[in-house]
Amino acid sequence: MQAIVRHYVATAEPVGSKVLVREYDIDASPATVRNTMGRLEKVGLLYQPHTSAGRIPSDSGYRVYVDRYLSPADQGAIAAERLLSDRLSIHSGAAYGTTHLDILLKGAAQILAELSGCIALVTVPQASIGKVHQIRLLPMEPGKIMALLVTHTYESHSMLVNLSAPTETSPAAAIERPPWESLDPETLGQELTLLSNFLTCQMRDRPLGDLSDLDWQELGRQFEQYGDFLQMLLQELSNQALPAPKGRIMIGGVSAVLRQPEFTELEQVQTLLHLLEEEQDHLSALIYSTPALTERQHQVTVRIGSENPWEPIQNYSLISSQYGDMASHWGSVGLLGPTRMDYDTAIALVGSTAEYLSDQIAN
Repeated sequence: MQAIVRHYVATAEPVGSKVLVREYDIDASPATVRNTMGRLEKVGLLYQPHTSAGRIPSDSGYRVYVDRYLSPADQGAIAAERLLSDRLSIHSGAAYGTTHLDILLKGAAQILAELSGCIALVTVPQASIGKVHQIRLLPMEPGKIMALLVTHTYESHSMLVNLSAPTETSPAAAIERPPWESLDPETLGQELTLLSNFLTCQMRDRPLGDLSDLDWQELGRQFEQYGDFLQMLLQELSNQALPAPKGRIMIGGVSAVLRQPEFTELEQVQTLLHLLEEEQDHLSALIYSTPALTERQHQVTVRIGSENPWEPIQNYSLISSQYGDMASHWGSVGLLGPTRMDYDTAIALVGSTAEYLSDQIAN
């Protein structure tokens, strides 16, 4: 699988068994390799574009490669760090005006595109995600409770939750509600106070982005019966409280990508240009949806083809990471290109660029 992906990425030509044996020094006959490729095709990792052609990786095949066979692209990371430092030397990140910041981000996008051969997307940093100050669950009218989230800036977000059986259209239709409907008001108030204190104690000073990615087993076995319900509740509150991503993106590398074999038809070119020119809000929201900055910053997210939740880019791969500081401002950096991309290098480049921009913003 590793050899198939690398050969197709390099040549954009369907891969045959004879080529693999000859060019990758595989200790097996072409017939044996061909049988192996047939089995990979049956499980959905390869497909054959034409009956007489070789095979090419599917989205699932690329995913297996990224998860199992990725090689660290140290040279790519070093090249990115050197070019970013040489070309984008700025005196003080804390003193940026809009012009200086734009120069920094545009330059980073150009370098990232130059090194990767993909479209580079760098968002303008926005205000940091707030932190949790308090979570309260309050009894309301019969069969309903109010969930209240207060941030460290004392901004509040609330939602009314119906404890009765959810409707089929409810996003939580499969979530079992705790047995609160049968409790008398005093007992219900006591349980909600207990849960409120527990949640506030566990979540205080955590970034809002953490609320949707908690390890519920660590929150105490005595609260396991409430786990699914509370997870849904905090996910909804987090979605309401997170700041809307800004639409402005610095873009580089479009002309180089359009020279790739995937864009030989005018319609494909027009579709991509429309996405980049008219759909920046959608792109911005997607690359902002990488995991929130934590102590392990610069985690790189790889979405391959159909893994992208937005249908218009399901013929592409998007590699993204966040940069900045949760205490001040943060943004995202990404690469958009055909699924036939050099994932080893692209992932290393995105991580290095995110780290560089974080350092520049913090200085």
